[in-house]
Amino acid sequence: MAATLVLVRGRSYPGLSALLQSRQWTWGRKLLRYTSTGKSKIDKVVIANRGEIACRVMRTAKKMGVQSVAVYSEADRDSMHVSLADEAYLIGPAASQQSYLAMDKILQVAKVSGAQAIHPGYGFLSENTEFAELCKKEGLIFIGPPSSAIRDMGIKSTSKAIMSAAGVPIIEGYHGEDQSDQHLKEQAGKIGYPVMIKAVRGGGGKGMRIARSEEDFLEQLESARREAKKSFNDDVMLIEKFVDNPRHVEVQVFGDQHGNAVYLFERDCSVQRRHQKIIEEAPGPGISPEVRRRLGEAAVRAAKAVNYVGAGTVEFIMDSEHNFYFMEMNTRLQVEHPVTEMITGTDLVEWQLRVAAGERIPITQDEISLQGHAFEARIYAEDPDNDFMPGAGPLLHLSTPPADLHTRIETGVRQGDEVSIYYDPMIAKLVVWAEDRQAALRKLKYCLHQYNIVGLSTNIDFLLSLSGHPSFEAGDVHTSFIPQHYNELFPPKKEATRETLCQAALGLILKEKALTEEFTLQSEDKFSPFTSSNGRRINILYIRNLTLLDGENKVDMKIIYNHDGSYDMHVQDKVLRVSGDLLREGDVTFLKCSVDGAICKSKLVILDGTIHLFSTEGSAQLALPTPKYLSDVSTAGSQGGAVAPMTGTIEKVFVKVGDKVEAGDPLMVMIAMKMEHTIRAPKSGTIKKVHFKEGAQASRHAQLVELEDEDTDSE
Repeated sequence: MAATLVLVRGRSYPGLSALLQSRQWTWGRKLLRYTSTGKSKIDKVVIANRGEIACRVMRTAKKMGVQSVAVYSEADRDSMHVSLADEAYLIGPAASQQSYLAMDKILQVAKVSGAQAIHPGYGFLSENTEFAELCKKEGLIFIGPPSSAIRDMGIKSTSKAIMSAAGVPIIEGYHGEDQSDQHLKEQAGKIGYPVMIKAVRGGGGKGMRIARSEEDFLEQLESARREAKKSFNDDVMLIEKFVDNPRHVEVQVFGDQHGNAVYLFERDCSVQRRHQKIIEEAPGPGISPEVRRRLGEAAVRAAKAVNYVGAGTVEFIMDSEHNFYFMEMNTRLQVEHPVTEMITGTDLVEWQLRVAAGERIPITQDEISLQGHAFEARIYAEDPDNDFMPGAGPLLHLSTPPADLHTRIETGVRQGDEVSIYYDPMIAKLVVWAEDRQAALRKLKYCLHQYNIVGLSTNIDFLLSLSGHPSFEAGDVHTSFIPQHYNELFPPKKEATRETLCQAALGLILKEKALTEEFTLQSEDKFSPFTSSNGRRINILYIRNLTLLDGENKVDMKIIYNHDGSYDMHVQDKVLRVSGDLLREGDVTFLKCSVDGAICKSKLVILDGTIHLFSTEGSAQLALPTPKYLSDVSTAGSQGGAVAPMTGTIEKVFVKVGDKVEAGDPLMVMIAMKMEHTIRAPKSGTIKKVHFKEGAQASRHAQLVELEDEDTDSE
């Protein structure tokens, strides 16, 4: 076995393999031991995950006096969850199959570290039956439900049969064993289009497609199968009637080893893209106490039907009449669990640790009360204007609203960290609570304005647009919300106002002035006119021409430096008097600016030739033009064929040299950021060259396929 680096409390230790084989391992001071009233004890736990959920579990573990052990891949060597842990172990390369999904490596870490339990978080191994069974076999506590519950609820066809027998409402569909294309197509026809094609295993929107007609059924079926095989190693499908514009309502349940089970009310997760949640709230808007009670009781019946232990979520589809139908059960802690904690005053991770150690659920159903309203907004590295294409890259600037009792920032990254291409592109979860929905929504929007990121595209502006939409404010939410309100959620980009242009120009000038003054302090010739930045050059007014880029538009400005420290800015045939100062608040720079007497305050970030302004009115980015000798940007790929939208692996190639294709025809399937992306022909033509084979890795902007126009004549 090759030598492996071990990082413990910030120090590196080579030779994990030798330690594993010797069985002699003791480490460090012992924290206050958490001993349950059951038969087990947990004073050290391995968190078999990464990112924000690993950090989340560690915070509660520390609060309880439980030592936390991190595992990490080579890509996560310097990550936040590694630095927060009491011990951390390198378990493999960046690819999750060789690290976070490598069961044997994680079990070895548990043995070496002396941990009694493994917390799987969500995703990765959290709903893996084999892993839960291996933990039990090795004498480790798996902080989750019994493997039988994972198995029964993980196979959607089995779960629906169990739910039906338990009296939980289910929706019409086909869950049979005949998986032939023709039979599934026949069943879809009997159910009636549109239908939902779903993988029987997994979740998170993976292996899920909507077929709206018989014509597109087989294409959607094949796509769903490929993604399911890749994500869950199982391409068995079920077919369900697709309910138009349903709500996605889920109930948090919790069970213990003594047969008790409770519900902690519902969450509405209806607003989604790519079948994945983007914003969640608790409780569900407009749901009556009677429907809430029936939802909760149905969820508890579901949990008891499989002898559920620990945190779980029963998901329902709800129609416009508030009739609800079982969809699936997630046998793990959910991403959106913080909104439930906010309205119930609980710590579900603490409950998980206590129940896993044999304790009873801390409180009874009658003692669980609902107070106020909470929202969670998922902040992703993605481009909403490009069909929410996931992204990756460095967080060059990251500033957030201050956290307090009613504002939680669940994250696993810091400024300077990089969002990796290998894992989910979620940057953080912003969670807020207030006395009622209107107040909580107002707080959410206020905090989103304070969440500022530079370095990669995010969905923050989209979340602001979404949370400010009148229908969302009214609680009129459903799973088709984004496509139904697309035009309002994606309005045409407005040109920067004169006032914004002046703020950007002033920010640039004041930043230059600050740098000049710093240079002056270090310069031996302190009387040189070239070290002066006060707007005077040997008693002559300084006039400066400045060009800013507002998107693709060039804006020319003439700026006159006045003797009193103000500026006259000529922009778009108007002259505005501008003055202001830079203010430092902690690590953040603010621009306090007066434009013709109107005072405003914005957060200012200038990086890589771009001026970023963030305020309660919104954000703006103005760039400085790149000199021609530096702008070596090739557009040949997009003009002559298809290019990779991001770094990823080529999963399937549909075409070969000489094939004729029409605009929109599928060329390849790429797997990137845990998602399947179909690369389509940008125009009609003949395939001239295919640059990548199946299984190959393609970099962002790499040309994948070359096309020749149909009318090209060969002589």
